[in-house]
Amino acid sequence: MKARRQAIILELIDGEAVQSQERLRRRLRQHGFEATQATISRDIKELGLVKRSGDGAYQRPGAEAPNPETALATLERAASEFLRSAERVQQLVVVRTGRGQAQALAEAVDRARLPEAVGTIAGDDTILVIARGARGAAALVKRLKEYSAE
Repeated sequence: MKARRQAIILELIDGEAVQSQERLRRRLRQHGFEATQATISRDIKELGLVKRSGDGAYQRPGAEAPNPETALATLERAASEFLRSAERVQQLVVVRTGRGQAQALAEAVDRARLPEAVGTIAGDDTILVIARGARGAAALVKRLKEYSAE
């Protein structure tokens, strides 16, 4: 029972961004496992799971970047939660967030491996995204604004 529950936990965190033990408990229940918060906490410890800095989701230690669908979904959530503004300056995009939120959004942009973006530099509340060109920067601004409007 324990081994199967822990296997399901690993499947869940590999397939989606699970940020809380409560969400994990609900998802386990959908798979037919009733587990208390204490049990889930022990499972997380035994499996050696850690939280990603970008979105706070559980992951295996040293896990590679999430699959593209998960990375894009994480970016959508991060943009909807943290994005305050995005402005293009030639091939650069200046993104504003709330205090302390720039790192999380920048990591989500980097992990999504968007075709428009080469990379990011993040401070406390500002991100500089280097795009592949002016068109890429415009497309990135449009994409981020669409995510934040949802």
